[in-house]
Amino acid sequence: MSPSRLIGREMMAKAAEADVAAVLSDLRRINRWLGGHRVTQWAFNRLKPPRRFTVLDVGAASGDNGRAIRAIWPGAAVTSLDITHHHLSAADGGRVVADAFHLPVAARGVDYVYCSLFLHHFADDDVIRLLTGFAAVARRGVVVVDLERHRLAHLFMPASRWLFRWHPMTVHDGQVSVETGFTASELRRLVMRAGLEGARVTRHLPWFRLSITWGR
Repeated sequence: MSPSRLIGREMMAKAAEADVAAVLSDLRRINRWLGGHRVTQWAFNRLKPPRRFTVLDVGAASGDNGRAIRAIWPGAAVTSLDITHHHLSAADGGRVVADAFHLPVAARGVDYVYCSLFLHHFADDDVIRLLTGFAAVARRGVVVVDLERHRLAHLFMPASRWLFRWHPMTVHDGQVSVETGFTASELRRLVMRAGLEGARVTRHLPWFRLSITWGR
């Protein structure tokens, strides 16, 4: 593994819709079985949301994280946002096709901005822009879940393909994603540069996930 982030292009970005659907199905399994939903629940619990609250799920894809949030907090109203229309076809509730760098939300117009496995797609300066934008529209807080760059995480997808029957694109893109993931110290520096005062970056093992929790 490289000691620094390697921004690479995932195959899914230009894949046929059938292949994208297979990868999104794998991602739902990864989130359900390999810590994604568990870390999301931990992060929201840390911010102590009220009984009813609104969430903008940025880079939501098929919306499985939004469904997990609603299953835990039935009073949550989740809007799924993605730049690719067909990614959202399986999402429940509100759906918006939009650019994450130009969120169609007024300042403090939603309680929480949330994203999962999204920030690692972007170079550091763009990560800072995104975090700044998230904080601007969040009334209560920001929750981010992403990948920790680690050798064991990099080896996991090819090593477990025989067991989980991952789509070949899932294996390829999974390794690219880990290479573009963060260390905890890198993510803390980006959070500080984005001005999210008091934000907490937490490692979640054995899932090799990182979370950002920031509340007003």
